[in-house]
Order: sequence, then structure tokens, then C-alpha cells
Amino acid sequence: MTEKLKNPEFKKVALLGLGLIGSSLAHAMRRKNLAGTITGHARTSATRKKALELGLVDQCFEDPGDAVRDADLVILCVPIGACRDLLSAIRDDLKKGAILTDVGSVKGAIVRDLEPLMPKGVHFIPAHPIAGTEHSGPESGFAELFDGRWCILTPLSGSDEKALEKLKNFWRACGSSVEIMTPEHHDLVLAITSHVPHLIAYNIVGTASDLERVTESEVVKFSAAGFRDFTRIAASDPVMWRDIFLNNKDAVLEMLGRFSEDISTLQKAIRWGDGDVLLDLFTRTREIRRGIIEAGQETELPDFGRAPATASEKSAEPAKKEK
Repeated sequence: MTEKLKNPEFKKVALLGLGLIGSSLAHAMRRKNLAGTITGHARTSATRKKALELGLVDQCFEDPGDAVRDADLVILCVPIGACRDLLSAIRDDLKKGAILTDVGSVKGAIVRDLEPLMPKGVHFIPAHPIAGTEHSGPESGFAELFDGRWCILTPLSGSDEKALEKLKNFWRACGSSVEIMTPEHHDLVLAITSHVPHLIAYNIVGTASDLERVTESEVVKFSAAGFRDFTRIAASDPVMWRDIFLNNKDAVLEMLGRFSEDISTLQKAIRWGDGDVLLDLFTRTREIRRGIIEAGQETELPDFGRAPATASEKSAEPAKKEK
């Protein structure tokens, strides 16, 4: 069992949005007693009811202003496109000295949209926990989601050092390692490591479904491991990913350009039977996979034909081996 902190860093934390990330943060905070009180906001009464039933929050409000009042830490856990309107709704209720952060996968757009609306005396520190599953909703969260993962903070010039250190400590207590980047560099890195792979997955799954000579039943029946992996990625939250691509379009388009050039090279190698080019690429990419495993960001356990385990069960596997 994880040891709880005796004195919570924050007396009150407000989670605005209670999907996968918001609900997982609630579990992570409960696990280590990181907040004296946790309040939540969700648009639908069903989500608010479920969040209370699950014990994610102590109180849950329809009005986001009610959730953030007197909160020391406010975390926007909604799609990027909804953040500006949400801040407009709560800005007058944020207390002086509070930290406002987010969990969005694009940082340049968050800074662009939110910085002009920030009230004086509130510390704005954008963040991005690089963790997730294809599932959504308050039932999808689990405390171990952030364990062994990275959280990137993109503080603005002149950010309060004490507030930044408190947010660093918060994410570390949630299980993450913390990295500092500029918003622009973050968006370029995530374009190739996350955004473009998702776009490719959506496209491949869409192409397969559109092929008239292959029926839907055949696509499902004969799905090989590679295609199954693409369908898992392509099952991610459509609204969230729509907002990501619209708000990180410059970096995504740059990475897509490079990707298209590399695809053309592979196309020529296959057409002309240049096995050396193919073998060189496949050898290099295999080493990248090994590096990811060695960095602790993946496991060597095979997925082929296995009954799917829950994310929390998978997170617990290394601990079982140590006993």
C-alpha cells in the first residue's frame, strides 16, 4: 500500500472534467492524500452522480464556478477546444494565489487561448501528463495511470517558482516523472510521438472500412495484431482528438510532410526490390522499440490472443514479480 502524506499539499483541488484523466487524478490524490478536499465539475447530471458514487470527489457541481471557489489548485481536464470558455466561466471565482493548470496534449494553443484571460494573482502553469487509454468517462480512471509516466510542464516566462515547484511535487506524488519544455517544443515533440501516430491509425482503420472488396466481417475476422493495435488507438475520444489536430496543425503538418517523404522512399524500395533499404529501416526501428522497453515505458509481455487485462491489472504486474 502506498504511504499517504500526512499534510496535503493543497487544501482544496478542483477537477473540471471527470473523464479518464480527471477521474484518474482523483484516484491518485486519494491514494496519497494530496488534497484535503476534492471538488468536481461535469456538464451532465449522470456524470456528477457517478463521480459521487465512485468517491472521486467530495462535492460535484454543475456550475464550474462553484467547484473552483477557494480551491488552491484547479485542473482543466476537458478537451482543448473547451478550455477557453471554461476559464471565462470561472475566472472571477479563482482565488488569488491559486494554481491553474490543464492536461491538454497541445500547449501552444492553451497558452494562446488562456493567458489573455488569466486574472492577476493566479498562477497559470500548463501541463500534459503523457498517459492514457482509449477509454473515457468517470468509471475509466485508476490511480496507477500516471505511475512511471512523464508529465511535461510548460511554464511561461516569469512563472512563480514556488507555484511551479508545488505543481512539480504534485505530479511526482501522482507517480509521474516531470520534464520542463517550452510550449512550442512540446507541440513539435508530441506531433511525432503521439499526434501523427493517432492520425495514421484513424486513417488506416477508416481505409479498411471503406474498401468495398473487403467486408466489415472480414476485417474483424482476420484482424492481425498490427491492425488490432491501430483499432485500439482509433477508438480514442473523437472530440479530444479533433481539438488536438485543429490546435496543433502546424507541427502536425510538418511531421506529416516528413512522414510522406519517408513513405515515398519505402514505396520506391518495394517497387524496385531494394531489400537493403527495407532491412536497414526495420533494424533501426526495432532498436527504438527496445529502447522504449528499457526506459520503462512499455512491457515485453505479448498481447497476441490474450484476454484483455484492465489497465490497473497491468500496472500491478511488475509489483507482483517483486514479491
